[in-house]
Amino acid sequence: MDLLRYSASRYPAAHLQLPFRTPLRRRFVAVRSSLSLPFAEQKAKYYSELEAAVDVVERACRLCVDVKKSLFSSDGRILEKNDQTPVTIADFGVQALVSLEMNKLFPSIPLVAEEDSAFLRSNNLVGSVVDVVKDKATLGDEVTEDNILKAIDRGGKDAYVFAPEPATYWILDPIDGTRGFVKGSEALYVVGLALVVEGKIVLGVMGCPNWHEDCSDNSIIGFQENQSSRSGIIMVSHVGCGTWTKRLSDILSNESPHTWTRCSVDSCQMVQGARVTIPESQTWKSLPLSGLFEAKTDSENIGEGNILLLSACCGSLCKYLMVASGRASVYIQGKKATSIIKVWDHAVGIICVHEAGGKVTDWEGSSLDFAADQTERRLIFPSGGVLVTNGSLHSKIIGMISSNSSVL
Repeated sequence: MDLLRYSASRYPAAHLQLPFRTPLRRRFVAVRSSLSLPFAEQKAKYYSELEAAVDVVERACRLCVDVKKSLFSSDGRILEKNDQTPVTIADFGVQALVSLEMNKLFPSIPLVAEEDSAFLRSNNLVGSVVDVVKDKATLGDEVTEDNILKAIDRGGKDAYVFAPEPATYWILDPIDGTRGFVKGSEALYVVGLALVVEGKIVLGVMGCPNWHEDCSDNSIIGFQENQSSRSGIIMVSHVGCGTWTKRLSDILSNESPHTWTRCSVDSCQMVQGARVTIPESQTWKSLPLSGLFEAKTDSENIGEGNILLLSACCGSLCKYLMVASGRASVYIQGKKATSIIKVWDHAVGIICVHEAGGKVTDWEGSSLDFAADQTERRLIFPSGGVLVTNGSLHSKIIGMISSNSSVL
């Protein structure tokens, strides 16, 4: 790809929260992706950005696979943050790797991500992150403890202060579904990276290393015994170019050919009998549709007035992946008074679902506002919650939610 066509002025940088600004210098580093994209460069305005994102997510998945192999044999690899959310060296490693690589290629584009280095610093774990990042970075000699800490904090809270106007920035979820990652099971987890340009999500990449290809409607996603089908996938999306997947196992093993498959949402037209997934932290009875439909987990005994509830031990991005790939018709998440909704749990999923023919809004039918958090771009405030569908069911479900508003 021709990186010379980029300039530091193409994407106005957000304001660094520092006493002064230093001139940005462009680094020219070739992307080493092992696969081409499924559409022509001429059709995709952000082709090179997507190519770079695919490359770094691919390597981030390699990092996750490597860490997971040693997760239960090395002390100190399973950690807990102050909020009791499980987090591993892989989370910090992925954020450091993505931050390092994208900052080389696009130094004017800020990064909004989940982690910061405070936990690593206080627990003397920086060296462990250096070890897992070094062989995945393009320039291993730059992977020092100091650079790792700076890279992680580049995406952390308070790293940038945005203006209220539309902005351009990367959004990263290092590992969505960390609870599954550390269980020792094959629960799904996702590395997700999206690019927002002037307030619009224009591309996204999701890597799911242990996604399995074959599952029946009544299966518990992420807990199949047949490991031969657990190939993993990488999903890519570009505005106007569709959503596509490729087997991650082929990419990681450098096998060929690598065949892209275009994704489409399912064709379900009736809410009754639809395949629905919800957050692990919520119950069907806590959601407004429970007043109209009973949820069943057995596809052979749905019956009238029921929906099929797909159990899924995974984060929200995996559920977006399920809708975009046609495995689920609906993902519905309620906004709880005791929690906040983070942008990295939704951004990359939104474009993947949209480009696959689906729709994402809040419970009132409004688009999610990624600029509502005007200074940090880290939070969204959907009314009621988030609704993700195949598009055909969207207005019907919005109407049902409205008519059952007393449940909210």
